[in-house]
Amino acid sequence: MTAPKPRAAAIMGPTASGKTAAALAIAREIPCEIISVDSALIYRGMNIGTAKPSADEQAAVAHHLIDIRDPSESYSVMQFREDALRLIKDIHARGKLPLLVGGTMLYFKGLRDGLDELPQADQALRAQLDMEAARDGMPAMHARLAELDPITAARLKPNDTQRIQRALEIVALTGKPMSALLARTPPTPLPFELISFALEPSDRSVLHDRIADRFDHMLKSHPSLLDEVRTLKSRIDLHPGLPSMRCVGYRQAWEYLDGKISVQELREKGIAATRQLAKRQLTWLRGMKDRLVVDCLAKEPSKAVLNQLLGTSG
Repeated sequence: MTAPKPRAAAIMGPTASGKTAAALAIAREIPCEIISVDSALIYRGMNIGTAKPSADEQAAVAHHLIDIRDPSESYSVMQFREDALRLIKDIHARGKLPLLVGGTMLYFKGLRDGLDELPQADQALRAQLDMEAARDGMPAMHARLAELDPITAARLKPNDTQRIQRALEIVALTGKPMSALLARTPPTPLPFELISFALEPSDRSVLHDRIADRFDHMLKSHPSLLDEVRTLKSRIDLHPGLPSMRCVGYRQAWEYLDGKISVQELREKGIAATRQLAKRQLTWLRGMKDRLVVDCLAKEPSKAVLNQLLGTSG
């Protein structure tokens, strides 16, 4: 007989769905360690706008992949997958349950499905594409992609700057459309059983209210989101084009500090961008057929997760 695979659990969900609180509640009942699946929590010095777990929360249970990069640095899906697989193996060796917690769906996809054999970024080519986008506009870049890779272009919106430019970059580097390269890559099986929970709202408007309340708290806290971004902005090596500074909230705060928008516009744009992020996260989750849905608006969502984990432990 083949030995059963060790287990890992994922707690996914949109921003403000209570993933951190649920994970900490589960950690009080089951020996586990938390692996952050969040592309913003990796950055040091970005605590308020990312709703990073507090020092006390991180001390209560071991956390991984938090504060592992400077905001000037990048971190790829490939690097996340390598780090996550290594950590999961180590946590299993310690006899604990790996608990993957976050809302960066591309990281979850990279872990679950494996990585596509696509070329690494070419900075010179990206700079050229940036200039062409500034000159011609994104609708023209999207139209160019539609000629070169109609399958990829059809699933991207004309204003999806990063993905359009990445798709054009791949065609330029390989001479082949990204859709063709993705189609030939078989999924990589995981060496463990991944049980995936999705914290989703039974009422989207309540989640929207939570998002607004949390953003208001970030603006009013001491220090505030603006204090944090002011400190980051004072560094000569940081600029709005970096992945860290494009995070929701940080981009809008930078615009305000540049004098481009008012504080009221900062609030409105920050909340709207966060709601759009939540919408994209929920759309991605709905495409996952094997997820176990838990109402994030229930009194104690962690109990439903615990019941499932304990019920499947035998």
